[in-house]
Amino acid sequence: MKNKITISAPGKLMLLGEHAAVYNHPCLVTAVGQRMRATVTFLDESNFELEAPDVQVTGYKKHINDIGIGDVPKGAKFVEMAIKNFSERYPFKGGVRVETTSEFSSLFGFGSSSASTICVLKALSEIHNRKLSNKDLFDIAYKTVLDIQGKGSGFDVAAAIYGGTLYFLTGGKIIEPLRVKSLPLTVGYSGIKADTITFMKQVSELSKKYPTVIDGIYQQIDELVELAKNATLENDWQTVGELMDINQGYLESLGVGIAKLSAMIYGARGAGAYGAKLSGAGGGDCIIALSPSSKKEEIEKAIRAVGGEVIPVETNVEGVRTEN
Repeated sequence: MKNKITISAPGKLMLLGEHAAVYNHPCLVTAVGQRMRATVTFLDESNFELEAPDVQVTGYKKHINDIGIGDVPKGAKFVEMAIKNFSERYPFKGGVRVETTSEFSSLFGFGSSSASTICVLKALSEIHNRKLSNKDLFDIAYKTVLDIQGKGSGFDVAAAIYGGTLYFLTGGKIIEPLRVKSLPLTVGYSGIKADTITFMKQVSELSKKYPTVIDGIYQQIDELVELAKNATLENDWQTVGELMDINQGYLESLGVGIAKLSAMIYGARGAGAYGAKLSGAGGGDCIIALSPSSKKEEIEKAIRAVGGEVIPVETNVEGVRTEN
C-alpha cells in the first residue's frame, strides 16, 4: 500500500445547458487546462488533516470519526465529505492528510471543489488499492455533491474525471466523450464571485411558480444542446456560436444574467465572436465566447473594455491523473 500520492484533475467550463442540466436534460462541458492538485498522505493515527490555502483553510484537523459532523469550513466541505463517503463504502483504519494547490482561483467558477473532490477520491482509491473505474469515482463524487448542495447535475465531476469535451446527462446517465481537438474559446471573468447554490435555488423557485413555462425553456435548451453537439463534432463554430446566443437568451429568462456579464457578452459579440454566453450558474463568474482566430484580439479588448478579465485557458484537456 502506498503511503503518499499526488493526483491532479482539471477544471471545467460549461458550454451549453446550464440549469436545465440539473433537471434531467443534457449539457456540453469541456475540461480546462488549469488543474487542481492534491497530495494525500496515509496517517497511522486516526485523524483528518487539511491544508488548502487557496480556499483559506490551514491547520484544519479533526478525528476521522468526526468527519462530516459539526461546523465544517466552506473550503473543507467537499474534501471532508468525499473522504466520509469513500470510507463508508471502503472502510479503512488510520487517517488522512490532504494538501491541495490550484493553478486557478476558486473565484473563477472553474469547478475547484469538484476537482479537489476527484483528486482526493482517486488518491484514496490508489492508496488503499481499490481498482475503481471512472464511473465508480463519479458515483461517489456525485453523492458528495448532492450531500452538500442538495441538487446538482454532476457535469463538473464528470469533466474532472474524464477530461476532454463531454455530452452529459444528469447524474451520469450519459457520459459521452466527443472527438474534438480544441475549442476556439475566449474566457472572460466578471470579477464577481457567484454562489451556485443561491442561483440554483432561485431558478428552482421560479420553476415552482411557473412550472410549464420553465419546463418549456428546459425543453428548448435540450434541443439546442443536441444541435450544438452535432455542430461541435463537425467543427461548425458558426452554428455553435448562434446556439450559444440562443442559450444565453434562455438563461436571461431564468433570471441568472447580470449587467456585468451582459456587457462582456455584447462586447464580445460586437467584436466579432461567433457567439457568447455566461458559463455556469450565473450571477457572476465567467463568460465564454467562440472566437474566430482573426477576431480573438479584438474580442479580448472588448471584454477588458467593460472591466472583464481575460483568462487564458486550454480546453479539451486530460482528466484526472496520477502525478507521482
